[in-house]
Amino acid sequence: MTFLRPTLLTLACLLASPGFANDLPSLGDASSAIVSPQQEFQLGRAWLSLLRSEVKQLNDPQLKDYVETTVYKLAETSQVQDRRLVFILIDSNQLNAFAAPGGIVGINGGLFLNAQTEGEYAAVLAHELAHLSQRHFARGVEAQQRMQVPMMAALLTGIVIAAAGGGDAGIATIAGTQAAAFQEKQRFSRQNEQEADRIGILNLEKAGYDPRAMPTMFERLMRIYRFDAKPPEFLLTHPVTESRIADTRNRAEQSKPGGIEDSLRYQLIRARVMLSYEDSPGLAAKRFRAQLDENPKSDVARYGLAIAQLKGAQLNEARATLKPLLDKSPNDITYNLAQIDLDSAASRFPEALQRADKMLLQFPASYPLKQARIDLLIKQNRPAEAEKALDALLKIRPEDPDVWYQLAETRGQSGNIIGLHQARAEYFALVGDFKQAIQQLDFAKRRAPNFQLASRIDARQKELIDQERMVKEMMGG
Repeated sequence: MTFLRPTLLTLACLLASPGFANDLPSLGDASSAIVSPQQEFQLGRAWLSLLRSEVKQLNDPQLKDYVETTVYKLAETSQVQDRRLVFILIDSNQLNAFAAPGGIVGINGGLFLNAQTEGEYAAVLAHELAHLSQRHFARGVEAQQRMQVPMMAALLTGIVIAAAGGGDAGIATIAGTQAAAFQEKQRFSRQNEQEADRIGILNLEKAGYDPRAMPTMFERLMRIYRFDAKPPEFLLTHPVTESRIADTRNRAEQSKPGGIEDSLRYQLIRARVMLSYEDSPGLAAKRFRAQLDENPKSDVARYGLAIAQLKGAQLNEARATLKPLLDKSPNDITYNLAQIDLDSAASRFPEALQRADKMLLQFPASYPLKQARIDLLIKQNRPAEAEKALDALLKIRPEDPDVWYQLAETRGQSGNIIGLHQARAEYFALVGDFKQAIQQLDFAKRRAPNFQLASRIDARQKELIDQERMVKEMMGG
């Protein structure tokens, strides 16, 4: 974990300085004064940029695409009103998932390690979306006292520390402040948990999943972590008890039988995540080989073995392992992406690009295929074409720091130095480093060949300065 930056640490001390909160407008809720949805949105996005700067993330396009697709599917049938969702996938094998104010959906890699089916994975996210739709963050604090924006900021800081894997060291940074006591209290109440379970189960059924996956997931978590002295963060904030399991089981059994329990795509994505947490590709290959020996018809074990062999630079073996999957499902995106990676690793760029183009004709909206094609163009030293493709990708992924980062690199390679600085500015703004973002636009302005471009850059710089000021005000700094 990197040390939390001073801006972030100040959040922990906000409870001692109520002056900022007193300047806030009245937040009219008929029964109580709580943070408005718009303030939650603004604060959540400000906080996300800080979280991005503090935690290591999973940037696998296939994983990102899977999470976004499935969560949006759940959101469509949920009670979440504001569906401007944004995602962060945290590179940690610890079990955790959260939906924070502002439509922030966070998932640790460890969720895939613990959820053995798509239904179980969806159950956790349906529960989290229910917390979001019922605004439990705001309501939880309202039970103690009048809700203030700095109180929300302190809560989000606690999530940052937990997500960043700070553990005791992270908690120690706020020890002795009122925020530490607040963080300890801010665990979802039993009533909040029951409500999120009830609404989550309804949402699962509406989204086409089998709601029985929720109690099944809870039962497994209880068995795995029952005797752990320090259970994962998710179980600290969402305690699983016998009565809670019984209650969710009773509710789920009242729903109609049927619904999705699992999918091949989930298992393939899960295999990819598992691979990233193995000690070495060799060990991963051994594990998937054993699974395949046990069940020669397991497509998941075969895929996992092929990817492990690819990672271990055993390209011929990987090609032979993957071939039966492609023979059986020649139009499967996941298998074709694996073949593209194989051809790319073997420097067979024309074959890889031909496959990517062919697949994109069938699946023109596929983000992982678009990203694979861009990577191939860069490897073939075709930065101008890659830049054009990245510009098009940004129209559908404007808040993705990974795309902005790659665009900056590509513009540098193609000699577009003004564009390089502009892309870097957007990347830095998304990861909360406004000083660097504003400085990059200074560099771009100095090189602008005409007044019109300089004016556009200047206008964007003013927007970022205003954004930085708003973040500082919201964070009480």
